[in-house]
Amino acid sequence: MITDNSRPESDRRPNSDRRQVLIAGAALAATAAVAGKAAAQAPAPAAAAPAGLGTGGGSSKLFQITDTATGKVQGIANGPTWEFRGIPYGAPTGGRNRWMPPQKPAPWKGVRECFAFTQICPQTQADIRGEYGQLIMWDRQVGGMGEDCLSLNVWTTTTDRSAKKAVMVSFHGGGFSTGSGNAPGFDGKNLAYYGDVVVVCINHRLASFGYADLVGAGAPEAFKYAGVCGALDMVASLQWVRDNIENFGGDPSRVMIFGQSGGGAKTSTVLAMPPAKGLFHRAAVQSGSALRLMTPEAGAATAEKFLKQLGISKANMGDLQKVSWQQILEAQTISGGNFAPVIGVDALPHHPFDPGAPPESANVPIIVSTTLEDAALALTNFNLTEAGLTALFDQRWPGKGKELVSLYRRYDPIATPFLIQAQAFTDSGARRSAYAQAARKAAAGGAPAYVYQWNWRTPAYDGQFGAVHGIDVSASFHSVRDGFLAGSTPGKKMADRLASTFAAFAKTGDPNNSHIPPWKPYSDVQRNVMLFDNDTRQEVNPRAEIRAWWDANPPAPGPRG
Repeated sequence: MITDNSRPESDRRPNSDRRQVLIAGAALAATAAVAGKAAAQAPAPAAAAPAGLGTGGGSSKLFQITDTATGKVQGIANGPTWEFRGIPYGAPTGGRNRWMPPQKPAPWKGVRECFAFTQICPQTQADIRGEYGQLIMWDRQVGGMGEDCLSLNVWTTTTDRSAKKAVMVSFHGGGFSTGSGNAPGFDGKNLAYYGDVVVVCINHRLASFGYADLVGAGAPEAFKYAGVCGALDMVASLQWVRDNIENFGGDPSRVMIFGQSGGGAKTSTVLAMPPAKGLFHRAAVQSGSALRLMTPEAGAATAEKFLKQLGISKANMGDLQKVSWQQILEAQTISGGNFAPVIGVDALPHHPFDPGAPPESANVPIIVSTTLEDAALALTNFNLTEAGLTALFDQRWPGKGKELVSLYRRYDPIATPFLIQAQAFTDSGARRSAYAQAARKAAAGGAPAYVYQWNWRTPAYDGQFGAVHGIDVSASFHSVRDGFLAGSTPGKKMADRLASTFAAFAKTGDPNNSHIPPWKPYSDVQRNVMLFDNDTRQEVNPRAEIRAWWDANPPAPGPRG
């Protein structure tokens, strides 16, 4: 595979280009309105095309048709970008395909209209009573639910095969159990235009639909990949990118995978998968450093509880592919299983970053990140007092409360007790995993690792969440209208910085660009960390005393490191 990544491209459009696009967009909208009125007065066509399929007719200023390996697809203009939604990269996953590796989609005749989001994997709904969930609009998982969920959405400014733009493939967050590439936070049009890249967001199987270790629970060997089929979906999406992305203006030799939270854990997973080798060339893990995944023993125990709730035993294993998806989701929810990829098969032979970095992606440079107050997403005690903070720390780390509060106050004297709490919970958990992931990548001696910490705090909800988990998703997608950035001038500047950084990394494998200071790779000897804030800067071993404290007082590791 060709991997010539030496050609830098523009990271930012001139303002004059933007103005012309806006003017052209307004004219196009007016033309469309007139055309719509005329169409309403015209007689109906003689025969309608099959649902989702058009008769063709070529491309225009409003519509764009391009080829894929399974048939033609039609997208629609959205300002300067073309949107193609709901393109299938795999066959439906129900019936005989349930808990099996993804199959190729059936080819179609005519032109498939890709204007609307399509089904997402069945999942539980977000509870709207939580302010954080409302902030990230996690209840807005559109497209309907079902097992025909192997689809992807593409945003690009051109379908010219000669454009050879870098490609950014997003794995959505939500752990391994919820979310979709259809969610508002993964709208790729702003990034595609601002970064001059092709953006792809995918849907795939989740929770018990993608990660049930059925063989470990007594199912036939035919289900050997049931514990990793959701991860194999991601590999299949990357194979689709390899085979088709040139028809969307992309370069299959410059593909970056990235994701935040659960998306970061998925990125960590794919970095360790032999069948994914060579399908991508850079990766970014945002607040989702999964060092370890499910062991076969843990996977089998989870699957056994799930099958018991589903009413399936060795005597009726044939019903696995006959029950409804509603029954599966219900059983998954009641059994309380923590479903995640299960190691031990040839598609995922070992943990991603334990004991070391995966050799499968030794030549792939990575970005690893956290936010200053990642842990704030799961906390609601906004009225925590200083005395309450000390008592809370004493409860968690007996006898260490005053010492810890004093240590943190030396670095941050003005943050609320709520945010100091969130910093400590992040430093003792997710940040340690991120540093370990980057250090192990650096120690492997292949491609470099770059580390950043996002310190800029959102003004949303009166600033109570601080630099919370997920805030850098908006910036990486250049989604300045999202709740985190709120369309503010400082928020726009932060989005410019991170989106330019990710686009530069996708294009060249080096995150350095004109919007940030020089950024050097990370190692456990030279702990270079880029701090994204109003005064974005690189520091060596930032908050060194705090990190040293947690190194001397390490919490017990979790099941995933």
